[in-house]
Amino acid sequence: MIRLAGSRIHCTTPSPAVKMLENAMDDATLKQYLADDPPTVVPLSIKPHFEALSTKEKKYAHYISRAALAGTRVNLRQVSPESELIYDFILALHKSCNGDWKKLSSNAGVSDEDLQQFLNYAAQFIGNTGNYKSFGDSKFIPRVETEQVTALAKSSPEAEKLWAQVKDDVYESNSISKMHLGYLDEGHVSTYYPDSPDITKAEITYVSDFVKDLALMPENTRLRKLGSGDFELLIASAVTEPAQRDLKESQWTLEGPLKGKKLSLVYGDHKTEMGKIARNLTEAKKFALNEEEDKMQGEYVKAFHDGSMYAHLDSQRHWIKDKGPMVECNIGFIETYRDPHGIRGEWEGFAAMINKERTKAFSKLVESAPKQIPKLPWPEAFEKDKFLAPDFTSLEVLTFAGSGIPAGINIPNYDMVRQNDGFKNVSLGNVLSAAAPKEPTPFIKAEDQDLWDKHKDEAFEVQVGLHELLGHGCGKLLQETETGKYNFDHKNPPTSPITGKPISTWYKPGETWGTVFGGMGPSYEECRAEAVAMSLCPDYGILQIFGFGDGKEDINGVAGDVLFVCYLQMARAGVAALQFWDPNSRKWGQAHMQARFALLQTFLSAGKEFCELQYSKNDLSDLTIFLDRNKIESHGRPAVNKFLQKLQVFKATADLKAGKELYEGITTVNEWFATKLRPEVVRQAKPRKVFVQANTFLDGDNVVLKEYDATPEGMIQSFADRDYI
Repeated sequence: MIRLAGSRIHCTTPSPAVKMLENAMDDATLKQYLADDPPTVVPLSIKPHFEALSTKEKKYAHYISRAALAGTRVNLRQVSPESELIYDFILALHKSCNGDWKKLSSNAGVSDEDLQQFLNYAAQFIGNTGNYKSFGDSKFIPRVETEQVTALAKSSPEAEKLWAQVKDDVYESNSISKMHLGYLDEGHVSTYYPDSPDITKAEITYVSDFVKDLALMPENTRLRKLGSGDFELLIASAVTEPAQRDLKESQWTLEGPLKGKKLSLVYGDHKTEMGKIARNLTEAKKFALNEEEDKMQGEYVKAFHDGSMYAHLDSQRHWIKDKGPMVECNIGFIETYRDPHGIRGEWEGFAAMINKERTKAFSKLVESAPKQIPKLPWPEAFEKDKFLAPDFTSLEVLTFAGSGIPAGINIPNYDMVRQNDGFKNVSLGNVLSAAAPKEPTPFIKAEDQDLWDKHKDEAFEVQVGLHELLGHGCGKLLQETETGKYNFDHKNPPTSPITGKPISTWYKPGETWGTVFGGMGPSYEECRAEAVAMSLCPDYGILQIFGFGDGKEDINGVAGDVLFVCYLQMARAGVAALQFWDPNSRKWGQAHMQARFALLQTFLSAGKEFCELQYSKNDLSDLTIFLDRNKIESHGRPAVNKFLQKLQVFKATADLKAGKELYEGITTVNEWFATKLRPEVVRQAKPRKVFVQANTFLDGDNVVLKEYDATPEGMIQSFADRDYI
């Protein structure tokens, strides 16, 4: 069994798989792949908010929740080939003992400690909906020997059969690169390209560009390369012959480097799950609370039944018009972070209740947005012609299906909807407030710890609000919208504030931000939004909107405290980000953390009198962040604005070359960060939260809510009760 003692890892009679890992990696490297011990399991508390709903609202929420969670197997398939089998194995064990884990371990002759390590792994697995971390995309493995899990598996023929199929992959470690998600031809794992071991990045790029030219949206697709060298584009739908198709054609002969190869559309990917989702949303539609919700649910049904992304586009247009609903939801193939190519969406869905009190502050921020956006460091020509005020609400989450739960969301991601119809921002209140045990925070100075503890949640809420509303909501894309039509004066193009010359690049017809910036795009955009938050949080008028101070500059008052913690939080996140950088591939595994490292570098570039990483020990075990609150306005904010201006102008003008040079440059990890600081970051890393969510059940004409203990056992039970997955 594996135990952690300080910074060393000790193994007693380790399994063969763990021995293989040891041969390939040193102790410090091995540590990052072990399951959390214990995982931070927290409850997603919802009862008072759910009980305040009417019966009709409860039924609407119930069916949306079911639809979202019915996509769980889609998530599992999107993570790794073995994830769905691991999920089935965990539930088969639960079924074999009816949730009495102590009895199971006793009958199997497995110690309480080994059982707990298995349950810890299972909770982290379910919390991430797969065996790769949702935040970081690295694999995690159990801290228990294979033999002990095999003994547990003998509790039932079903569990034993599943374990025989999957046990090698639970522990597989013959290649460090396979411990990370990414392009297959770079040695990584990706199930967005199933059954395609020899598919290359170049082939993915060519087919993706070809599909883009067809105006077929890729979010609900996977790409398969056949043994013949032909390709199948798999489209998620409940039927194989849909009534509503986004393209009439089904097959093409490719040219260029793939000349003569065929590309075929194949409907029916995730067929069973898409059917369940469509049926639940059909039921939800019956309880829609207004016309927009009725139309939205109708388009959702088309999107998942027929595999139509155009229907999903329309669903989002109705969603935006549904302002301030009592039950908020969104569902679909939304975020593209985990596809190495950055264009295919991960399944995600949520049902939530509005928190009216917390929403007030966000509403005031929305109202003030037209005053705030001109403060950003770019000329008017690089800003949207008209700010489309979004619906900004604080939500209490009933259900969030997907691989991880964010603190805030700004969607839809579709440029054509955002530019013309707008978007929504949501802050997930019970995610933000879910409490983990209090303990000293790594890299925070002792003299700053009390202030950090007092204001970290408030500072994060300010950051989330500015990031989601103004960060993702601001900035124009300069486009030739169709041949000969432009959304700017192309005869007298605007002057770049960076070069002082007229711009010479923009988006051509059919191009989008996502297709031009590709895999780098999601992290680049997160960085731009984070930089907007850092640019605007020193504004005392904005801090007053959130309830801090009276709008007057006072760095030593409460507003100044919150501002200081905002900057300190970003600096600490930049240090902690190194955990999500892989020293073997020298690549980032998490979009947000790459962005935060860029902001840390920006702070450090402003001078050590403003921000410095201070330490006295060679192993950096005493490293802390020095940040002078009195120099945020004079040093920190100007450095952020200089960086942010470049991020926005390069994005606005489709200047991939300059954007790539800027972003890859500032997020390159040098040897000191890689070999000195990163090992200490990994050593001090705290487990991320995993959330135990409630279930709803129909009881006659009523909807009953069931909550669970915030334990690994409670986490497993909550999914065992979802027998519709």
